[in-house]
Amino acid sequence: MKGSTIALILGGGQGTRLFPLTKLRSKPAVPIAGKYRLVDIPISNCLNSDIRRIYVLTQFNSHSLNRHIKNTYNFDVFSSGFVDILAAEQTPESKNWYQGTADAVRQSMHHMRNKDHKHVAILSGDQLYQMDYQDMIAEHEEKDADLTVATIPVNAEDATGFGIMKTDEEGAIERFIEKPDKEQLSEWQSEVPEKFSNEGRNYLASMGIYIFKEEILTELLDKYEDSTDFGKEIIPKAIETDYRVQSFEFDGYWTDIGTIKSFFEANLALTDDLPQFNLYDNEDFIYTRARLLPASKLSGTTFDHSVLAEGCLIEASRIERSVIGIRSRIGKGTTIERSIIMGNDYFQSREELDESDEDNPPLEIGQRCFISNAIIDKNCSIGDDVRIAGGDHLEDGDYGEYHVVDGIVIVPKRSVIPDGTKI
Repeated sequence: MKGSTIALILGGGQGTRLFPLTKLRSKPAVPIAGKYRLVDIPISNCLNSDIRRIYVLTQFNSHSLNRHIKNTYNFDVFSSGFVDILAAEQTPESKNWYQGTADAVRQSMHHMRNKDHKHVAILSGDQLYQMDYQDMIAEHEEKDADLTVATIPVNAEDATGFGIMKTDEEGAIERFIEKPDKEQLSEWQSEVPEKFSNEGRNYLASMGIYIFKEEILTELLDKYEDSTDFGKEIIPKAIETDYRVQSFEFDGYWTDIGTIKSFFEANLALTDDLPQFNLYDNEDFIYTRARLLPASKLSGTTFDHSVLAEGCLIEASRIERSVIGIRSRIGKGTTIERSIIMGNDYFQSREELDESDEDNPPLEIGQRCFISNAIIDKNCSIGDDVRIAGGDHLEDGDYGEYHVVDGIVIVPKRSVIPDGTKI
């Protein structure tokens, strides 16, 4: 099995549901957990599963994603492994940009023809989970499946946002429905392990993770040449016809980072005493760019249930239930709670800090600020005595220097919030 699989990680489209975090970057390039990017998750899962031939398909706002991958994933000259970027391109066969997940893979297949492989793993670039894909591949081969779909039990509320499966006793997928209405759910319940049924998670949802036989993937993409999406078109058509489509039931932690709310909650969940997503593992590492940053420094700060990345200079009074990203600077007397501070891309020199003024403010959160239920994107300047208090009392919308989504205040990348601002 090892060495027989090529992985394709889908870089995603415009990521409108994660806007404004995707205003200047693609979804997989969005920072997470203080020091990583979302794309580090599937790449790390591949490397931990001994899948070392990886393509990342990109199209929208892909510069920072391309730069991150180029600077992070380099194999030695004695390895056949690679992490290559396949940007959308015009070819004699196609003059169009990627029209969907299946179309992106279809347009990229010619890059893999000279690579010997039995299986193709199709992965999403915006999910948070840890999986050994070799377990899925082993079951795929054992059942002699043409296609295996990773599934996970979800509750009725979440089921309306996913493709929902029904399987037989052998785990073969017999029926599929994309984003069912609440009225349809009663006929789509499945038998699931007791720990899931006790939580009301009785519906098998597609995780958007697929293992194809190489020749079957080519056949399906050719056969349904007008189909542009795996979840909406290719997978249902394969189930309806004579293909062997199998479910691989995953029982670990998994969350789709598709919205601002899910992104916010997934980050804050990392501050739990025992988070479900385990960053502290001796074997299943999460890889990212090695920045060689100094240790963070805290001065007079009460720090509770929070994550602190490297290279930070913190003089805040209190930080609680928050994620503080790389190179963050936070001034005296400031309180931060239930917030994500993404930090900075570079250190400012002492000369730059000494010369800062209203027209050229420092990249930091100033003194005596209060920040709650907020996301402060990278390279922002938050002045002194600023109060940002997100919550349900705020109306969603674009307010120029900040946005509100589901009550969460988002300050976009490189924004400046003047002294004394109240949000």
